Amino acid sequence: MGIPLASESRLASVRDRVPTVATLCSHSSLQIFHGARVEGFPTLGICVGPPPKFYDAFPLGRPDRFLSVPKVKDLPDAVDRLRAEGAILVPHGSFVEYVGAETFSSLDVPVFGNRAVLGWESDRRKEREWLDSAGVSMPKRFEDPSEVDGPVIVKYYGAKGGKGFFLAKNREALEDFTPTGPHVIQEYVLGTRYYIHFFYSPLVDRGYRVGHGSLELLGMDRRDEANIDELYKLGAQEELLKAGIRPTFVVTGNVPVVLRESLLPRAFDVGARIIERSIELFGGMVGPFCVEGIMTEELEFKVFEISTRIVAGTNLFISGSPYADLVAPGLSMGRRIAQEIRRGRAEGRLAEILS
Repeated sequence: MGIPLASESRLASVRDRVPTVATLCSHSSLQIFHGARVEGFPTLGICVGPPPKFYDAFPLGRPDRFLSVPKVKDLPDAVDRLRAEGAILVPHGSFVEYVGAETFSSLDVPVFGNRAVLGWESDRRKEREWLDSAGVSMPKRFEDPSEVDGPVIVKYYGAKGGKGFFLAKNREALEDFTPTGPHVIQEYVLGTRYYIHFFYSPLVDRGYRVGHGSLELLGMDRRDEANIDELYKLGAQEELLKAGIRPTFVVTGNVPVVLRESLLPRAFDVGARIIERSIELFGGMVGPFCVEGIMTEELEFKVFEISTRIVAGTNLFISGSPYADLVAPGLSMGRRIAQEIRRGRAEGRLAEILS
């Protein structure tokens, strides 16, 4: 048995009824709503102002009902309505970023997964403490710009889709950076980026066993970034700046990839280490998470970040991926979330997957 996450009072609104899967109308909501519908759950889309018209173009991904709020940060005022709907909130990057990790964590509504993880993900120093202590290889971090001895990338805290990130090829170039918020300076590792989509279930007792549950790999992607790309990043940035163009790392899309099969054991080992340490630190992760890293030419996988919820790269695989199809045909991450809720409800174990 896993560690109970949700309190009895928080579970009360969904214990004796078919729950409603709810999320913010953004990011990966189409596949979350579609997956919930396939598994037989009603759905609720949280939106700012009138319901977004684009959902009408995707009837299989359109939520059954909408809940409109003046601003996303007004969501705490809608808690009674959400509880009346029997809502289970499914977090995604936009949802947590717009509401704020602290506010999201305090919402008195059942949330899929362990909301305690948000405090570790949203603070890059705590995130590194977690990954370092799990024995995961990571890029070097510099506490002071004077320590920089090669190419670095500067990242802000939170899920901002790469906005504001700054790349410097040496210490001198870093002098052009003016921070606008909490950030970290990290070694820029040359290699191939992989974003690995994992799902951890504390309920499943088969497959790739980790802790008391099972680790599943459901997909993998790379990311298109607004106006800078791969091998040209270090050399191009200086010339672009001279031309008055500031390179950015804002994610605009995703590209599916498949890892060399002989490297899959390394990917699973990294995922397992992260899960095992999370159990020790804060009761464990539940559901989707994404390990974001660089595979070097020496075939060392260096993890530069972790997203502890469904990521937008999974939108590539609403009808399944080369990996998910080997778990179950046509399995999306959104549907896998709904399956876990259905199983938790059927086995009376919702407290282990909700918080």
